[in-house]
Amino acid sequence: MPSQPDPATFTISDLAREFALTTRTIRFYEDEGLLTPRRSGQARIYGERERVRIKLIVRGKRLGLSLTEIRELLDLYDVSKSERPQLIKFLDVLAARRAMLKQQQEDIAIVLSEIEAFERQCRKRLRRSPGDGAV
Repeated sequence: MPSQPDPATFTISDLAREFALTTRTIRFYEDEGLLTPRRSGQARIYGERERVRIKLIVRGKRLGLSLTEIRELLDLYDVSKSERPQLIKFLDVLAARRAMLKQQQEDIAIVLSEIEAFERQCRKRLRRSPGDGAV
C-alpha cells in the first residue's frame, strides 16, 4: 500500500492557491526570511508553521503593514514562544497604523473639499461666460 503524504505538509502551489498568491510571491517571502520550508531535493516542503506565517503575512499586508513590521511580529513569536510580546507589539503597530490612516483620512477630506470648491468655481464661471458650447 503506498504511503500517504503527511497532511500537515503543503507544496508551494497548494499555499499559492489557498492564499491567492503567486508562487513567485511565496518565494519572495522566503528570500526575505519570512518563510523557511524544508527541502527535499529541489522541492520545497511547507509545514503548518509556514502556512500560519503566510496567513499572518497576508493579514498584515491587508492592514498595510510593511514586511519589516510583519517580520518583527513573526520574529517575536519565534523568540519567545509566547504570544504576549507579539500581541503587545502588534497593538503598538496597529495604533501607529490607525493614527496614520486617520491622518490620511483627514488629508483626503481636506483635498475633497478643495476639489468641490474648485468645481463650484469652475461651474459658476462657465454659467457667467458667453456660450461657447462648453459644459
